[in-house]
This record gives sequence, C-alpha cells and structure tokens, in this order.
Amino acid sequence: MSDSHAPNHNYHLVDPSPWPIFCSFSAFLLFFGGVLYMHYDNPWVVSIGALLTIFGAYSWWGDVIREAEHEGHHKPIVQLGLRYGMFLFIMSEVMFFVAWFWAFFDASIFPKEAINYVWPPEGIETLDPWHLPLVNTLILLLSGCTVTWAHHSLIEGDRAMFKQMLLFTVLLGMSFTGIQAYEYHHATFGFADGIYSSTFYMATGFHGFHVLIGTIFLLVNLFRGMAGHFTPKHHFGFEAAAWYWHFVDVVWLVLFFCIYVGITG
Repeated sequence: MSDSHAPNHNYHLVDPSPWPIFCSFSAFLLFFGGVLYMHYDNPWVVSIGALLTIFGAYSWWGDVIREAEHEGHHKPIVQLGLRYGMFLFIMSEVMFFVAWFWAFFDASIFPKEAINYVWPPEGIETLDPWHLPLVNTLILLLSGCTVTWAHHSLIEGDRAMFKQMLLFTVLLGMSFTGIQAYEYHHATFGFADGIYSSTFYMATGFHGFHVLIGTIFLLVNLFRGMAGHFTPKHHFGFEAAAWYWHFVDVVWLVLFFCIYVGITG
C-alpha cells in the first residue's frame, strides 16, 4: 500500500523548528552586546550572543543538510528556490559594499575642508598596492580558479580532484586572511585616524570578514565532501559556496583597483 501521508507535490513543507526564533534572539543579543561593548567595554553579552548565534546556525544548517542529503526533500523545484534565495542574499551583500564604496568615493572625489581638500589627508602613509595587496589579489584570483576546478571535477564525478581543489581553495582563503592581518598590523594609520582610515578599514575589513566567512563555508563543504555528500547533479550546498566565493573575488578586484591603486594614481 502506498503511504497516505506521502506528499503529492514537489515542494518541501518543513517541520516546526525552534531555530528561527532561537537565531533571531541570538542575533539580537549579539547586536545589543556589540553596542554595550563599544560604549562600556563589556565583552560578556556580545560573546554570549556570538556563541549562541554560532550554535543556532550550526543546528539550523545541520537540519537543512539532513533534509537535503538524507531525507531527499530538496527536489529540483526546491533547489530552484534555494538558488533564488542565494542570489538575492548576494545582492544584499553587494549593497553593503555600495555603502562603503560610496563613503570612500565621496570623501576622495570631494575632499572636505576638514582634511584641507587633500586626498589622502596629510600625514597618511598609504599602503603600496604592488606589495601585499597585489599578492592577495593573485591569491584570490588563483582561489577562484581552484574552486571552479573543484566544481567541474564534482560534475564529472572525480571526487578525489574535487576534494583536492577544494582543499587548495580553503588554504588560499586562509593565506589571504593571514596576509591581510599582517598588513593591518604593520599599517602606519589606525581606524580612528580620520576619514581615509575609517573608510579604508571598513571597506577592506568588511571584505576580509567575508573572506573568512567564505573560507568557513568552503571548509564545511570540504568536510561534507569527505563524508560522501554531493552528487554530480545534487550539490547546491557547494555551488552556493562557490557563488559566494566568486562574489568575494569580484569585490576584491574593485577594492584593489579603486582603493589601493586609485589613491596612488
């Protein structure tokens, strides 16, 4: 006999879950704790919020993986919805960077009286774009090649090459983060040293945060690949990570040529 409770449609009606409200509360606690930390130097609330947010994300995404990989709920029409969602998420991330670029270009193209109409402001020793920034540019461009190689290897059924190229991508992402941290440590200006410093660190630092998130995203997919997840026709979890990584690459190229190279030209 057929199961009378089996769905007769291609959509996925998710079971009741505690994670949306849990993650909402955790994100609010993280935000509220961040405000307290900036005003009163109290790290406890933001730390608890961060830990709860990480736990909630791990649990929620774990359920999504179980639904897709083991329960078979992610039919083609569900995957299409996930693709639309990921695309819109990346577009929202683009608008974050539009704000930072807008602030930088407004200050650089129309320097104000507060900085004597000079850009970069006097006393700011800018970073050489053809040193560490160029190295990081080459690293990200190479990582874009390796993640694409991994994707094509998965589609062709070569799981060994898929895992190898994905590992290389993760290592390149970690290298980028390490080099950027070294660059920040040796910079001659700090975040609070004026409009140039604040817009520079917000734009490049926000991108660095995205590289870190993207590296973790790819690392999770590497662990999933090692556990036997993904097939040539069903691997949107990895595909979403690859989209995100390419987005990070493109944003860095704009940062490099407009912020690093542009100020020296």
